[in-house]
Amino acid sequence: MVVSPVSDLAFFHQQPQLICDGGQTTQTIDDDGETTLGYADPDNPYLTDPDSDFRPIEQLSEETAIEQTTQLREAIREHNHQYYIKASPIISDRSYDLLFDRLQALENTLALNIETSPTRRVGGEPVDELETVEHVTPMLSIDQSTAVSSVRDFDERIRDAVDDPQYICEPKFDGLSVEVIYEDGEYIRAATRGDGSRGDDITTQVETIGAVPLKLHGDYPSYLAVRGEVYMPKAGFHEYNRKRVEQDKKPFANPRNAAAGTLRQLDPNVVADRPLSCFFYDILDATEVPPNQWTTLNQLQSWGMRTNERISRVDSIDDAIAYRDMLQAARAELNYEIDGTVIKVNDRDKREMLGATSRSVRWAFAYKFPPRAEITHITDIVVQVGRTGRLTPVALLDPVDVGGVTVSRASLHNPEEINRLNVGIGDEVRVRRAGDVIPEVAEVTEKRATDAFNFPERCPICDSPVERDGPLAFCTGGLRCNAQLVRTVIHYGSRSALDIEGLGEERVKQLVDAGVITELADLYTLSVTDLSNLEGWGTTSAENLIQAIADTQPPSLTNFLVGLGIPEVGPSIARNLTATFGDFEAILDADEADLRDIEDVGPTIATHIVEFFTNEQNRTAIDNLLSAGVKPEVQQSTATTNAALSDLTFVFTGSLSVSRATATEFIERHGGNVTGSVSSNTDYLVIGDNPGRTKRDDAETNDVPEIDETEFTTLLAERDDTLTWPP
Repeated sequence: MVVSPVSDLAFFHQQPQLICDGGQTTQTIDDDGETTLGYADPDNPYLTDPDSDFRPIEQLSEETAIEQTTQLREAIREHNHQYYIKASPIISDRSYDLLFDRLQALENTLALNIETSPTRRVGGEPVDELETVEHVTPMLSIDQSTAVSSVRDFDERIRDAVDDPQYICEPKFDGLSVEVIYEDGEYIRAATRGDGSRGDDITTQVETIGAVPLKLHGDYPSYLAVRGEVYMPKAGFHEYNRKRVEQDKKPFANPRNAAAGTLRQLDPNVVADRPLSCFFYDILDATEVPPNQWTTLNQLQSWGMRTNERISRVDSIDDAIAYRDMLQAARAELNYEIDGTVIKVNDRDKREMLGATSRSVRWAFAYKFPPRAEITHITDIVVQVGRTGRLTPVALLDPVDVGGVTVSRASLHNPEEINRLNVGIGDEVRVRRAGDVIPEVAEVTEKRATDAFNFPERCPICDSPVERDGPLAFCTGGLRCNAQLVRTVIHYGSRSALDIEGLGEERVKQLVDAGVITELADLYTLSVTDLSNLEGWGTTSAENLIQAIADTQPPSLTNFLVGLGIPEVGPSIARNLTATFGDFEAILDADEADLRDIEDVGPTIATHIVEFFTNEQNRTAIDNLLSAGVKPEVQQSTATTNAALSDLTFVFTGSLSVSRATATEFIERHGGNVTGSVSSNTDYLVIGDNPGRTKRDDAETNDVPEIDETEFTTLLAERDDTLTWPP
């Protein structure tokens, strides 16, 4: 039978005990009406009273300051234990912050820092690279399968080797396995599993995780090496992804990737800012090792290490299988990701008899869950603001496998699509990959939200009114909206536009948030003082960016047109506009009839161009750029050097080994032509990585040959053996 976690694992469910001998139960109510159960202790008032003797530090005697620092450290360690390990905090977050801030102030003012202080959790200096360290004992893997027959085969092998095995069943955490070492109860080192023998030294990263004690409790061994799993809780993962999506950053695919990526950050302050936690589940080495896994878990708990509350002890493989099924049913309720059950032989001597192969132990087996495919839940809906002001709703999802790819977000396209689907936060949905590339919500399979998502009537970034244009919604804030301004500046400096080195997303956002850039023209008036006053900037980096901007002067007319961000005007159409008009003023004054005569410019694009240049806000931005000294001109870099490709027209789709602009320039320099869409006049569709479906469908309709880059290279050599690719 499966042992009940409540009855047989009582030590996992203890009620908070008195913190100190002689303490008295207290009840506090903060200003928000929050009631917190606590314990008063005459020997350490800071366990419950954050305002005890908080006189100015300079008024404290040395003896009093040292005593207060010691008491604060003890109190904060206990509060960390209650919060992270027992999940039973005894003071409010605000009170904890007061204690922590006071300790930090004492340590900084009076130079009372020690290595085991709880204040070390705030991070430290970045490292240049992660060092590699040897594990104290090999961190081996375990065999795994989703087939119940494999689990029974494992049980047969165990019973053939040892008598009457008892099993411990634990959740198989979907995180990052780590080795953590303590000496005399103090945290010394942490490392990733790596290849099992050696791993990355992540000591400074792991010490920022609240669930990892820096000082052990109770009667601990003088030397202890333990194995744990660092993970990102689901709630923290979804909130962190929400922020990334709002900032137009790619979200993490799943909590495991988020945890692994975080622990490999070179800056511990980045790690401290992300919501990580840890479960401990084994002793790798110690001065005294418990006789079995059950006692091991009990010991880890007593030393202040967080263990999982859903572990069970069973006597048969049928009970282990039942445990796995029970855990799978409860999977969605957990605040951490699991992907199966680990079944371990309990007795350590029997483990020694069973031994291990070069890569895995023989005394444990992972009975995994089948992958969750296509059906998932919406945890939140975020509205992104694009460069043109278009508002796009994005559904954040519990990670799900779709066509072999883990998906954690999906497009909802526009307000009309939300209404059509009648979709809301919490709904169970089916996700598909549109065109085998972009994840989208296909349908609601179970309605759990009371109402459909209420699309905002004001921009979530700048609070400007939202206007509807058919099924689409747009922010009316223009460049007054920081989201639009950030994306406009990023686009202006991108490779296909002015190609300004050092003007990446993080820097642009920082400059806009600081008010250093309020419009495009501000790029040309930046000073070293403007930049070097910002975090992360020095004189050299400031001078480099200013020089990179200056090096784009004068910009080519083609690149300048691309950089302005005119809807649907990419490099190909920008080149056609340049070749036809030859002057920026002429393009500004062109009407729709003039524009429709240009290749690839139909009525819709002609309307976009005219509307863009007649928009008062856009004209003001352009006038300010020209006043700042930006003088776009026609450059001769694309002059034909030979006519090897003069009778050929190409279209590109997907990611090439070079930028699209470089590929286009190369073809035009050798007499060829590049267009943005496939027609009967197209000679070849050149396909890169992750190509779109539309151009390939058009190529099939118009009987246009499709070639990859290797075939394109062969074609060039056949035309002229002096042509090399990439150029």
